[in-house]
Amino acid sequence: MLAAASARSAETSYDFILRRGTIYDGSGGRPAVGDVAIKGDRIAAVGDLRAARAAKEIDVSGLAVAPGFINMLSHSQVSLLHDGKSQSEIRQGVTLEVMGEGASMGPLNAGMKAEMAAMQGDIKFTVEWTSLGEFLQHLERRGVSCNVASFIGAGGVRQHELGKTNRPPTPAELARMQALVRAAMEEGAMGVSSALIYIPGVFAKTDEIIALAKAAAPYGGLYVSHIRSEGDRLMESLDELIAVAREAKIRAEVFHLKMSGAENWPRFDAVVKKIEAARAEGLAITADMYNYTAGSTGLDAAMPPWVQEGGYKAWSDRLRDPTVRERVRREMKAPNAGWENLALAAGSPEKVLLVGFKNDALKKYTGKSLAEVARLRGTSPEDTAMDLVIEDGSRVQCVYFLMSEENVRKQIALPWMSFCSDSASQAPEGLFLKTNTHPRAYGSFARLLGKYVRDEKVIPLEEAVRRLSLFPAQNLKLTERGALRTGWFADVVVFDPAKIQDNATYDRPHQYATGMKHVFVNGVQVLHDGEHTGAKPGRFVRGPGWKAPN
Repeated sequence: MLAAASARSAETSYDFILRRGTIYDGSGGRPAVGDVAIKGDRIAAVGDLRAARAAKEIDVSGLAVAPGFINMLSHSQVSLLHDGKSQSEIRQGVTLEVMGEGASMGPLNAGMKAEMAAMQGDIKFTVEWTSLGEFLQHLERRGVSCNVASFIGAGGVRQHELGKTNRPPTPAELARMQALVRAAMEEGAMGVSSALIYIPGVFAKTDEIIALAKAAAPYGGLYVSHIRSEGDRLMESLDELIAVAREAKIRAEVFHLKMSGAENWPRFDAVVKKIEAARAEGLAITADMYNYTAGSTGLDAAMPPWVQEGGYKAWSDRLRDPTVRERVRREMKAPNAGWENLALAAGSPEKVLLVGFKNDALKKYTGKSLAEVARLRGTSPEDTAMDLVIEDGSRVQCVYFLMSEENVRKQIALPWMSFCSDSASQAPEGLFLKTNTHPRAYGSFARLLGKYVRDEKVIPLEEAVRRLSLFPAQNLKLTERGALRTGWFADVVVFDPAKIQDNATYDRPHQYATGMKHVFVNGVQVLHDGEHTGAKPGRFVRGPGWKAPN
């Protein structure tokens, strides 16, 4: 319920007043028609402000006014270095992008900086930072339209001390890894994250993860994980996440929860039962998701971890060895091999879409399936995948069709579910058009509000707004963000509930969502009547453990 705001006198002056909108304040309560006033970077008043005046007044009658949306998993680290306007996300109402899935943009050592420079794709940049906090400050100084935040990646911390080798850390190495986590938390990291199907995270044992989570816990950090399996070993992988939460006494979240592979779709009820049992025990377990039946990652997720040990060059070199290739080929086709094989989970190479290449000579395959490219090249899908990795100088970005629409809808209805794009914010122009992407980069949040809220009525709009704003803000322990409350930061969005719509498709992913009218970030308007203003008022939003420098 909105708190009534008194317009004390006609002389009250604000920067903006959004008039006569239907206000969804982020709490999940019923909306009410009223006004929202902004002054500086704060919400100055909410309620009946008929007697008040502002430098700019916008009639938003018939439109929804809500807190800015939080993307719980963004991969915009590099895209924002190239284009800070964050167009594909701002045009959906995203005002905070949270990055860092298992790897983060700091801390870096000399070897990691060299690798980051060597593995760049179409977007080139100079690595001018060392720590995670320095990177986020660098983004803020360069100018970004959205707010930015990040987890520190457990895989990056491991690489910092051990490289990409498959062995446990020594006690001294683990102590240094914990110190890196503590330093990042004091710089403002949101917590610690893991990605346990990719190297080097796949090499980490549970006790190592618990130790890093224990380093983040005293700072109020969140442990969030791309769990070890979203398919055949899903239940055991959830057990591991819950064990980390219990042992480290830390809140925990599952990145992009899903049941991958048709044989695992019936596990939905068991997954929910397991998570809700942990919540009933008193553990703060949550999850996030994107609203599509396909995921996106590289061809590394179709090959065994052992062949990738040591990083890309070692992986590529091994794939040139006929004996190694024979073993990889055999394991790529073997079910239940003890590692997460997304090509098998998709069920067919026809359901593996190739979308991102570094090598200009291979870009002709963009948008084709692995099966189609294999036919064109006259090689098996397994050999084609290995050859493309070698020739491209990268893991090759793919889209894997893995999930069921029924489970997507049921997940949206879960009250402890927030939302993400699991993608980079981009724009249908320039370098971004040199590769394809998953449509979630342009449509995740608009798709929720249009397809699943308005059209299919899976959850009411006020609940969707809560889970896009205040709920994730509370999970991240953010202060004064996530709700339309007087004195809180003015991250505010205005959209047409009847017209909000995702337009990106797998065939044509570079298409903006429509229906978002106005977006304010820290009180500055970055979207006006659906068009970007060019403003870049975004800030580095620091986590609960941040310690201001003396």
